[in-house]
Amino acid sequence: MALLIKTDIDRGTAWAEALATAYPELDVHTWPYKGDPADIEYALVWQPPEGELKRYPKLKAIFSIGAGIDHLASDPDLPEGVPVVRMVEPGLTAGMSEYVTYAVLGHHRFMLDYARQRAGKLWQEIPQIAAGARQVGMLGLGVLGRDALEKLMPFGFRLAGWSRTPKSITGISCYHGEEGLREFLAETDILVCLLPLTPETEGILCRETFDQLPEGAAVISVGRGGHLVEDDLLAALDSGRLSGATLDVFRKEPLPKKHPFWTHPKIFITPHIASMTIPESACQAVVANIHRLEAGEPLRHVVDMERGY
Repeated sequence: MALLIKTDIDRGTAWAEALATAYPELDVHTWPYKGDPADIEYALVWQPPEGELKRYPKLKAIFSIGAGIDHLASDPDLPEGVPVVRMVEPGLTAGMSEYVTYAVLGHHRFMLDYARQRAGKLWQEIPQIAAGARQVGMLGLGVLGRDALEKLMPFGFRLAGWSRTPKSITGISCYHGEEGLREFLAETDILVCLLPLTPETEGILCRETFDQLPEGAAVISVGRGGHLVEDDLLAALDSGRLSGATLDVFRKEPLPKKHPFWTHPKIFITPHIASMTIPESACQAVVANIHRLEAGEPLRHVVDMERGY
């Protein structure tokens, strides 16, 4: 039984070592693979070249190293009939919840404003707003979105979430559909985007969305760069419609050095690190799914490729 890993060279080695410890019987190879393509039964990948996975005729499953699968959905030659499995594991979920909590609290406590004041050596208090007076709204109520909202509960924010289909979560006001989106946005003071990237969600963080938020709202983009219409964000920040933004994902990565986001005083940037898959813990999810498949049991977290998640 053989598995091929395709990711960054240094991380590929870490994955190979973690899998060798967790599943010694598994024959693990890192890309590029020089042997017989017919030997490979499993692929664990991040951003493989288009058409690469079609080379392996006996693939039983394709595992995404990250939570997103748009890097696979965009491949026109992705093997048909081979299940694609998104990464769901405690470490990945915890990392995203940590980041979202940090970003929400940063906007809630005016940390971007205080950073600007520090640059100007200005000592000035900003009147604080009670957490209960703010609504944190989550676009996307999958595993990551739900966990992040649950981690925010102890702070006392009003919590809300929007998804394509109806959801019911204790302590969270849930909205769905086009009409629900309007109601959701109208009350959301800090908007977090953790949607999957699909044709329907492409560009959802745009002028139309920003105009439906309360004036002075903040935006946290941690899903995919394709969700954000960059010029619309800049216009909303410059006009005062939005008070600030935390951005971890971008349409082009690394973010070009001359991009206006770098120097905008109302934008906090991180280099796509909101949640990173840690091989030592994440390999357990991969191994568990391989065991399930080999035992004739259904895989967990299989993606519906038509929906994109």
